[in-house]
Amino acid sequence: MTATTDLRPTRGTFEVISEYQPAGDQPTAIAELSAAVKAGQKDTVLLGATGTGKSATTAWLIEQVQRPTLVMAPNKTLAAQLANEFKELLPNNAVEYFVSYYDYYQPEAYVPQTDTYIEKDSSINEEVERLRHSTTQSLLTRRDVVVVSTVSCIYGLGTPQEYVDRALKISLGQERDRDELLRTLVTEQYTRNDLAFTRGTFRVRGDTIEIFPVYEELAVRIEMFGDEVERLYYLHPLTGEVVREVEELFVFPATHYVAGPERMERAIGGIEAELEARLAELDKQGKLLEAQRLRMRTTYDIEMMRQVGFCSGIENYSRHIDGRAAGSAGACLIDYFPDDFLLVIDESHVTVPQIGGMYEGDMSRKRTLVDHGFRLPSAMDNRPLKWEEFTDRIGQAVYLSATPASTSWAAPRASSWSRSSGPPVWSTRRSWSSQPRARSTTWCTRSAPAPRRTSGSWSPR
Repeated sequence: MTATTDLRPTRGTFEVISEYQPAGDQPTAIAELSAAVKAGQKDTVLLGATGTGKSATTAWLIEQVQRPTLVMAPNKTLAAQLANEFKELLPNNAVEYFVSYYDYYQPEAYVPQTDTYIEKDSSINEEVERLRHSTTQSLLTRRDVVVVSTVSCIYGLGTPQEYVDRALKISLGQERDRDELLRTLVTEQYTRNDLAFTRGTFRVRGDTIEIFPVYEELAVRIEMFGDEVERLYYLHPLTGEVVREVEELFVFPATHYVAGPERMERAIGGIEAELEARLAELDKQGKLLEAQRLRMRTTYDIEMMRQVGFCSGIENYSRHIDGRAAGSAGACLIDYFPDDFLLVIDESHVTVPQIGGMYEGDMSRKRTLVDHGFRLPSAMDNRPLKWEEFTDRIGQAVYLSATPASTSWAAPRASSWSRSSGPPVWSTRRSWSSQPRARSTTWCTRSAPAPRRTSGSWSPR
């Protein structure tokens, strides 16, 4: 599902800059791990107690393999800590932070026992939202990217192809109709505001257009002479001080759920057809109240999409907007990565069960909404990935853990470095455990007991 585009990501080079250097057996561990990745080994396990330098070892591994990397952590706090550590170790590379942007989130739900409908309520953190957009922008424009994420990376996001197609590319000397340029910004969900220049808005002063992209800390200024682009700047949004002048720039959409007019009309046609079929089904079952609920809500959403190109809860119609088949998974952050990316799962004994557990929790809530006429059945296809879908999307993975459990292991025979309080050492004692997918030999050291055969428990997000 990787986007096909004329964007050519810069060939950035990962470089660890630190006053510390690998010591003891660390150089051997890093060399062996990188050799396993370069040889194409699908799964590798790194064991180590807390504070033994697994994050630094991972950074040196990334420097060795030179691949865009996704690091998954079990919660926002640990993800933020990891992101800060990688920023210190890789200061010249793009280290991004991708987590849920809600400070508070009450999902839409219905409790049939008490006939209680709970409307979706949330509070969005604007800075975290900026970081999410910065993540996708970096992945599409450069190679030297490390993304630290929670399980948010398996939840639905707009398709990378449409996100790229709707991006606005502007170059010096380019002929652009000013009014058409402004209309394009509106279709990208930017709002014109000539007074309050905030993120996600643009303002116009004669032949000068200033845009504050949702993913940037700097605004951009486009100076035109007639229909010709004369100068392009990045500037401070508050003081207006010019930071740098460039020859070309991209302005990506203000939302990941963006769709062009033709795509939206096709989606609306699909929604109307599904609505008609679902209403007939509910009428046949004698569920007149549920049919009325569904008709009122869906027709209102359709009208909003026709008039402004957006509606509250538009992600519930993502299957129609993306043109996907019923039951198929939508695009997620993983689809924005190139095919050769490396996955690192931190605290894998916690994170791996989370990946498999997200789907059922989400599906249980949405089934109730669909059964009682609050959503169309296609809303159930706006969901996180199943475990099988997740493994289909990833290539090579490195699993990190201090307290391994059976669900941590991706293979019964995966090469593993183990670190306790001292430097890592190799051992020839094999350990076997139950795994989500089978690929190669697991090795543990004498200081790390072999994981027992226990059933994995699924934990909520």
